[in-house]
Amino acid sequence: MSYIIGIIGLFVFLGLAWIASSNKKMIKIRPIIIMIVLQLVLGFILLNTEVGNFLVKGISDGFNLLLGYAAEGITFVFGGLVNVEGSVFFMNVLLPIVFISALIGILQYWKILPFIIKYIGLALSKVNGLGKLESFNAVASAILGQSEVFISLKKQLALLPRHRLYTLCASAMSTVSMSIVGSYMTMLDPRYVVTALVLNLFGGFIIASIINPYDVDPEEDMIEEEKGEKQSFFEMLGEYILDGFKVAIVVAAMLIGFVALIAMINNIFLGIFGISFQDLLGYVFSPFAFLMGVPWTEAVDAGSIMATKMVSNEFVAMQTLSGGDFVFSDRVVAIVSVFLVSFANFSSIGIIAGAVKGLNEKQGNVVAKFGLKLLYGATLVSFLSATIVGLLMP
Repeated sequence: MSYIIGIIGLFVFLGLAWIASSNKKMIKIRPIIIMIVLQLVLGFILLNTEVGNFLVKGISDGFNLLLGYAAEGITFVFGGLVNVEGSVFFMNVLLPIVFISALIGILQYWKILPFIIKYIGLALSKVNGLGKLESFNAVASAILGQSEVFISLKKQLALLPRHRLYTLCASAMSTVSMSIVGSYMTMLDPRYVVTALVLNLFGGFIIASIINPYDVDPEEDMIEEEKGEKQSFFEMLGEYILDGFKVAIVVAAMLIGFVALIAMINNIFLGIFGISFQDLLGYVFSPFAFLMGVPWTEAVDAGSIMATKMVSNEFVAMQTLSGGDFVFSDRVVAIVSVFLVSFANFSSIGIIAGAVKGLNEKQGNVVAKFGLKLLYGATLVSFLSATIVGLLMP
């Protein structure tokens, strides 16, 4: 029965994308079917095979090693402030972003990441029915992050029409940055984090192809590398280290604000209505959780965590999921975990619009105007990925 509900959910979420489509006649069915099949195949490999377990273990061990190195620097600076036996979220989850950001900068400087991004993007463009630029941007977003990725498109930004700009921004919101993947793995099972990264990449193409279909002129589909005065190695390293620290501080500030606001609103709702705000959101999101494959008995609690992610951010929701306040089956933990691994929340609208506006004010204003449609599409990507996992988990 759960498989039937999952298949119905798959069609419902694709249907919700179709309702919002800007040009229903231009939707290309064949690439969408191919990408859904790829999601199912890759998801099955990652979740249910020895090969998948080996790959996930290798990635997880790699990030654990990096987090161990990061801990050396954190302990040196903060010393006795680090709680060895307990867990300080800022120290153990956020500050490692500084070190991983530095590594990304080194790989960028040595042209390793640009090479990987370019050729994976070219391979994906053969499958997804979109342009090379869209495919390049999706891979770059998954590595660099939703604001930093637009720097690599600075020269082309002013020339992009509205429809292509939407797809680029939707990819940025549907993915996550590699600099914080290690942080996610401290709160969620690495298997679900890796699976979400892969599924969201294809899910972003699928939803964008339905909501925002168009043809790309091959002559306009060029990827220009950003050129300028080359930084020295240590200039670059210092810049990426500071950028990583800024990300950690911004996330910490957002968490303080959102957690405090949610606590206040919960108490206000409890006093007036006898139900917390999060529980109320849980009822709103519970039908969607049910369609993703969550049993109805757990759908309200799962919906509450999903809604928390959308109105605040994924870190708050992940902390709620891993905090032990809710008891879920392994299958529901997998579904909800995959849903949480993306930047699809209200604050991301401002982050992406601000990043684009910093590079091109006119295009930044365009992004701000379709901000809610961006969030709608990115949330559907999360629904789609989680539904695929619901179909694959026993």
